[in-house]
Amino acid sequence: MEVAVLDNRPATVLSGGRAWLAPAVVLAGALGLLYAQIGVKLVTDWYELPDFSHGFLIPFFVLFLLWDQRAALAAVPIRPSWAGIGLVVFGLFVLLTGVFGADLFLSRCSFVLLTAGCIWTLLGRQMLRQTAFILFVLCLAIPLPTLIMNQITFPLQLLASRLASALLPLAGVPVLRDGNVIELPAMQLEVAEACSGIRSLMSLFTVAVIYGYLLERGAWRRVVLALASLPIAVAANAFRIFGTGVCVQYWDPDKASGFFHEFSGWLMFLVSLACLYLLHSVMRVIPALTGAGKGPKV
Repeated sequence: MEVAVLDNRPATVLSGGRAWLAPAVVLAGALGLLYAQIGVKLVTDWYELPDFSHGFLIPFFVLFLLWDQRAALAAVPIRPSWAGIGLVVFGLFVLLTGVFGADLFLSRCSFVLLTAGCIWTLLGRQMLRQTAFILFVLCLAIPLPTLIMNQITFPLQLLASRLASALLPLAGVPVLRDGNVIELPAMQLEVAEACSGIRSLMSLFTVAVIYGYLLERGAWRRVVLALASLPIAVAANAFRIFGTGVCVQYWDPDKASGFFHEFSGWLMFLVSLACLYLLHSVMRVIPALTGAGKGPKV
């Protein structure tokens, strides 16, 4: 005669494990059908808009996050909650507003909102909390609307012009700046929208988020790395313009505004990555020097 062994664990925990996979697959399929056309347009924008080419990294990183956190996700107890319905309704409202208002940004944002609402409703608030970072990463793939881009780009143009104009006299280059236009003895440099640094800023921020997750376990260090990428990108762009100005003055204006200007963009991005690595190394060394994390001596 077989003897049944009873499990005294709470029912909510027993309902977890792999049980979330079925709702997740159904949810992913439904959202895939609903957002098929919006997704195709999004990928097209990643390809056509250089400022958001980093979007191609996001799907692969999200898949890696799901795989990397599979054990933690499987351990989360499933507690469906009607409280998530409000977020689902709001997500659908944003989707309809974006579709009928021809606003791609709202349509794309609704995907994150609707996904969060479905997770909350079908899997529970604890699962929503566990997947919060993944949802944040999805937001990085959404290109900002033109209105917001213009509000960010022009101040970056002025800041890059101001910093480069302050550095060029140190190299013996006389400068006269008027807004985002830098007057040099050899020629005039205009810091256009493409040279504002927005592309490197957004790409470096995304890379910093991925870098922090892969190589750092401390939450505060990840946040510092992500935030530090912003001033690093701005400074790198200013040095790029500075280098272009120096080459215009002491080398060849045509080559400086052509080959060097394009090549320096890649070079400054690599330098920015090196700065992130250096910052990360310093953050790791400082606790060791100060004895942080060590217990009291006995």
